[in-house]
Amino acid sequence: MGKSTGLKLKIAFVYTSKGGILTMLKKNGLIELFDEDDEPPPDLLAECDSDETIQAIKNVIQERYTVLPVESDEYAFDVLRDSKPDLVFNIAERLTGPNRESHIPTLCEMLHIPYTGSDPLTLGICLVKSRAKEILSYHGIANPEFHAVDNTEGIPPDIELPAIIKPLYEGSSKGIRDNSVVRTREELKERVNEITAIYQQPVIIEQFLNGREFTVGVLGNYPNIEILPIVEIDHSSLPDNANPIYSYEAKWIWDTTDKPLRIFTCPAKLSNKLRDQIEKLVIRTCRILNIKDWARIDVRLDDKGTPNIIEVNPLPGILPREEENSCLPKAARTAGYSYSQLIHRVIDETFLRYGG
Repeated sequence: MGKSTGLKLKIAFVYTSKGGILTMLKKNGLIELFDEDDEPPPDLLAECDSDETIQAIKNVIQERYTVLPVESDEYAFDVLRDSKPDLVFNIAERLTGPNRESHIPTLCEMLHIPYTGSDPLTLGICLVKSRAKEILSYHGIANPEFHAVDNTEGIPPDIELPAIIKPLYEGSSKGIRDNSVVRTREELKERVNEITAIYQQPVIIEQFLNGREFTVGVLGNYPNIEILPIVEIDHSSLPDNANPIYSYEAKWIWDTTDKPLRIFTCPAKLSNKLRDQIEKLVIRTCRILNIKDWARIDVRLDDKGTPNIIEVNPLPGILPREEENSCLPKAARTAGYSYSQLIHRVIDETFLRYGG
C-alpha cells in the first residue's frame, strides 16, 4: 500500500445502487423473470443503496482520500483492475444468489486489493442463515432451533409452533412480513409456499422467540472489538395487532422519514448482567464467524431470558439521516461518533488490519 506515498490514498467506493441494479437486470434480460402474471416482490431492491446514501458516503471518504465511485456491475472488475486503488470501501450487496455479497471481496482478492469488511467466506456463510446457525450451534452459541426446507414436503411432522418463516438467503427484512410468524400448520404451509414462489429459494423455519429484541453494532477486529451502545427494538410501538417482529412493514412501510416509528431505544435499558451476557455472546460470534471491521448482530431473548443470536449482518446498512432509523449509525451516534467518524473508523480499522 505504499504506491501512493506523498499523495492522497485512492479509495474505490463500491456500492449497489437501485438504478444500477435495475439497469443491469434489464440489460441481461433478468427483469423478464417477472412478467405481468409474476410481479417482482415489492422489496426487490430493499438491499440496494439509495443515491442519497451513496453520495453521503462518497462525501465522507473524500474528506481524507481520493475517491473513485464504482457500481458493482459486470464492469467492476475492469474498473478495479485498471484504477489500482489503495483500498476498496465495500458496501455492495448485489442482488441475486446466495453468494452475492461475496462477489466484490472475491474480485478484490483476485486483484490483491485491500477491502473493508469480512472476507467472501464469512459473507457467504452469514447470508445463508442455516450455514451460520450450524456453525454457531456447533460452538454452543445460543440461537433458535431451525429447519431449512425447499418446499412444504420438507416440513418436519413434529415441528414446534409458533415459528417465524424467512427466505434462506435475504437481508434487510426481505421476505419477513408481519405474517411471517405462524401459529398453525396451515399458516406454516401457506407461508412456505408463498416465500418459495416469490423469492425462488428455500426457506428457514425458526422457533419464534417472544422475548426482548436487540441489535448490536460492532467495530474493530478480535480481540480489539468495540461493542457500540445496544439498541432495543420496542415492539409496543408497532401498530395494534402487529406481530412483535421488526418486519418489512415495520422497516419500510410503517416507519417513514416524515413520521418515524419510535421503535428504538439506545442505549437499551439493561441490567449489568444482561448487557454482559449480550456483549460476550456477540464477541464470541464475531470471533467464530471471522467478522472483520464492522457488523450488526441481532439478538433476542428466549422464554428463560437467555440471549440468542437471530441474525448476523457483516455488511450493515448505514443510512445517513438520523430519522431513517438505521441502527448502526444510531448506535454510533450514541457512542459519540458522527456519521463521518463512523465511516473513517471502519477505514482506519481496515488499514490497521492490513498493516498499513
